[in-house]
Amino acid sequence: MIDLKRLLGQRQPPLVGLDISTSCVRLVELVAAGKGAAGYRLERYAAEPLPRNAVTDGNIENLDQVVDTVRRVWKKSGTRARHAALGMPPASVITKKIILPAGMSEEQLEIQVESEASQYIPFALDEVSLDFDVIGPAANAADDIEVMLAASRREKVEDRVAVAEASGLKATVMDIESYAARAALARVVAQQPDGGAGRLVALFQIGAQVTHISVLLDGAAVYEREQPFGGDTLTEDIGRAYSLTFDEAEARKKTGELPANYHAELLTPFLDSAALEITRAIQFFYTSTPYSRVDQLFLAGGCALVPGLLELVASRTRIASAVISPFDGMQIGTSVRAAQLRLEAPAYLVACGLALRRFG
Repeated sequence: MIDLKRLLGQRQPPLVGLDISTSCVRLVELVAAGKGAAGYRLERYAAEPLPRNAVTDGNIENLDQVVDTVRRVWKKSGTRARHAALGMPPASVITKKIILPAGMSEEQLEIQVESEASQYIPFALDEVSLDFDVIGPAANAADDIEVMLAASRREKVEDRVAVAEASGLKATVMDIESYAARAALARVVAQQPDGGAGRLVALFQIGAQVTHISVLLDGAAVYEREQPFGGDTLTEDIGRAYSLTFDEAEARKKTGELPANYHAELLTPFLDSAALEITRAIQFFYTSTPYSRVDQLFLAGGCALVPGLLELVASRTRIASAVISPFDGMQIGTSVRAAQLRLEAPAYLVACGLALRRFG
């Protein structure tokens, strides 16, 4: 029944967070740093771009290309850790909170969870990797417990395990990318006055093809959604305008080595579209939930530091906005270049959250 149980249950140090996204593989290694700096030190981090279409919609399409990229990023980072925490795309995982009677043994609980799972999973159970976690006592029911059920197609889990093993690593933890991002965000929010208690915090992770939206209250997600918008839109516009391949356009986008008309004709319309997507998402949150405010908005992902985006989003939404660094409040290892980290940190939210599983 429970393939993910073995993966989710073990947390063996040292361990790296390994984020395999559509466009890039990112690695983070954290170590304990004592009582100061929130207890963590960023020891190493690194990234390597993936060949286009090696990963599509969260699915690993070219195993060899992904393995080669993981090997390069592991070597580039300088880590010796062989245990890795990986993430599954949210769209690949079904999660459901269920209520079960308290007082059952572990074996009884597993049997009951499997029985309940068949009601929510549209696949045969022998095709699924299934796990669960007891959250705690159920609200308003002293004799019941609340249990989080997580299930994914077995082949999707096995693909990521295969990548790790072929790269010389051991998949010790299999998380959900959105949960990892929320863990990293929660650590940052906890540093705010009163630990951020009672504040509604919206997170926009702008990826290559998809923007993932989460709204959290006291560390718990009250709203999640994905929108088909990402940084590849700008890359494709650059390629068409200047007759460049996708890889050439991506490289020029990052270095800024583009003609003088780039800002007016391509960047400004992209920023307008991004700000409009974010504003619409906030309005949809207001109309589809009981909430009518957002106290803080964070941008993350590779596009978060595109010049002008933060200011435009803050102006359009009229919400206090910032670009998040998941490493705020941490000590920085001697091998990490602080200036470079400031430019790259927003893209490492998921990898940082995965690396935090070492201390779970």
